[in-house]
Amino acid sequence: MMNRNMMKQAQRLQAQIQKMQQELETLTVEGSAGGGVVKVVMSGKQLVESVFIAPEAVEDVELLQDLVAAAVNDASNKTQELAAQKMSAITGGMKIPGLT
Repeated sequence: MMNRNMMKQAQRLQAQIQKMQQELETLTVEGSAGGGVVKVVMSGKQLVESVFIAPEAVEDVELLQDLVAAAVNDASNKTQELAAQKMSAITGGMKIPGLT
């Protein structure tokens, strides 16, 4: 009987994780660098959806390259934090191997 309850809980958890993953696909975050001179919009699944570059940032190509990388990294970090928050809400903070 204990196994049946554990299986039901595992199935419920799996369904919640799938729902969270689908939700992450619809959410976006914005990363920025240089005080907003470069902005990157990234989906919760870490796909870059758009890049904004202010005209004044184009004057220094090396700086622009650094700003784009920084904005992408900022957005990536935000998506990871968002996913971790949602996973923690599902698992109640439990560390589950392979999921966290």
